[in-house]
Amino acid sequence: MNLELSQLDKRIIKAVQDDLPLIERPYKKLADDLGISEEELLLRLNILKDKGILRRMGAILYHRKAGYKYNGMGAWIVPANRIEELASLVLDYQEISHVYERVTYPDWPYNFFTMIHGQSKLEVEGIAQEISLKTGIKDYRILYSTEELKKTSMRYFFES
Repeated sequence: MNLELSQLDKRIIKAVQDDLPLIERPYKKLADDLGISEEELLLRLNILKDKGILRRMGAILYHRKAGYKYNGMGAWIVPANRIEELASLVLDYQEISHVYERVTYPDWPYNFFTMIHGQSKLEVEGIAQEISLKTGIKDYRILYSTEELKKTSMRYFFES
């Protein structure tokens, strides 16, 4: 795979690794700043993604600032043949932001994780209980966040 980047590609990557402007057309603003059209910027971002250079564009939500004071990591023991089923179900919950399958260990048998956000502990536990009732999967724990850590992404081409 050829991973050679043009100077423009590096400038684009540098531009999109910062927060997007909170305006109606943030890509237009970035494109204007880069001296290219919005269409060219979006085309180049798609090419970078297709080449596997850019994995994804994502938002960082500061849950506590957004009012979600209770954030519980649901740790589930899910049979391997039911992982897809459970993933499909929990992805429909807007209160769940992260879904992961993980390896297990002798002292930690939980293999499926869901980050559940709520206004109260009761709300978080209610969502987990609802999922449990829908699936029949009863082996789970909820691990609550005690603080919100700094959230950052990797930074590239940050030199001026």
